[in-house]
Amino acid sequence: MNSIFGGILGEVLKNVLNGNVSQQQQSQLPDIFGQILKNTDLGSIGGLLKQLQEGGLQKQVDSWLGNGQNAPVNENQLKDALGNEQLRQIAKQMGIPVDEVLDKLSKYLPEAVNQASPNGELAGNHAAESRRGA
Repeated sequence: MNSIFGGILGEVLKNVLNGNVSQQQQSQLPDIFGQILKNTDLGSIGGLLKQLQEGGLQKQVDSWLGNGQNAPVNENQLKDALGNEQLRQIAKQMGIPVDEVLDKLSKYLPEAVNQASPNGELAGNHAAESRRGA
């Protein structure tokens, strides 16, 4: 995880953790989430979205991937869809408590997915499936 804190990604992640993300930094959110998720069972933004869809958040995920308004998601919805183990893994990678993870995901995940899917589908390495069972 230390490599994430170097350079631009580290600066953006610090701003995400502090709740201060500029318009320019929003375009870097997919890379930050990708770096965090690659060391979890989810493996990528694609793996995270699959888990959220299976957890009942299909409508929200579809809105984030689409070109319209991003549907909001709250902390309880995320907790129910992801489960404690996934949240613990993400919290460990981010170095913050689970309740803060839920806050950051609810605030920044919709825009990160929006940025990672300019044509309605996840681009590049963000589309990779989860590592579970691998």
